[in-house]
Amino acid sequence: MAIRVMLVDDQVLLRTGFRMVLAAQPDMEVVAEAGDGVEALQVLRSTPVDVVLMDVRMPKLDGVETTRRICMEAEPPKVLILTTFDLDEYAFSGLKAGASGFMLKDVPPGELLAAIRAVHSGDAVVAPSTTRRLLDRFAPMLPSAGKEPQFKELERLTDREREVMVLVAQGLSNGEIAARLVLSEATVKTHVGRILTKLGLRDRVQVVVLAYETGLVRAGGHG
Repeated sequence: MAIRVMLVDDQVLLRTGFRMVLAAQPDMEVVAEAGDGVEALQVLRSTPVDVVLMDVRMPKLDGVETTRRICMEAEPPKVLILTTFDLDEYAFSGLKAGASGFMLKDVPPGELLAAIRAVHSGDAVVAPSTTRRLLDRFAPMLPSAGKEPQFKELERLTDREREVMVLVAQGLSNGEIAARLVLSEATVKTHVGRILTKLGLRDRVQVVVLAYETGLVRAGGHG
């Protein structure tokens, strides 16, 4: 079954370009488009979508707030934020709102397609090191409110799971974590899965964001 994609961007020309790229793929189908967040939320009520390509700067309702509202639904589609600038504060806000990743709008078509497939399969498409760099820059903007309950959430983790979470937040891949902790990669993958389940997180991006919010990892990437 083809991956059902929705394009949300106020620039018609950009949507047309993305649609042409996606239409050429046998495993993808553009099932909906919207020019702003309000329209996107309306369309999503009646159209099943797997992945949303979300612009951030739009009239009426921006992509960050739209992402937040989408991710509050019971079974939300995956959201991939598209931004004009690397390390944009909007991308940071989008990750906090629940997006599974962000990409630059001028990304090569092959990378965009790979990102859509990765997001659809449940992976985060922002390289952890990129996410960490983004958070290092914007960590001072993180609200201090709500830290206490989040620390309590972390108490659900075993010592080993907490150790794995720190390394995920520092940008290490499963293979690198396995080598660091002298574990098999399969075991690391199991630990990551348990961390996501216990903390109610969607993917590795959310793990990194939470690690920063709780102070488990500080700006600079050190736990």
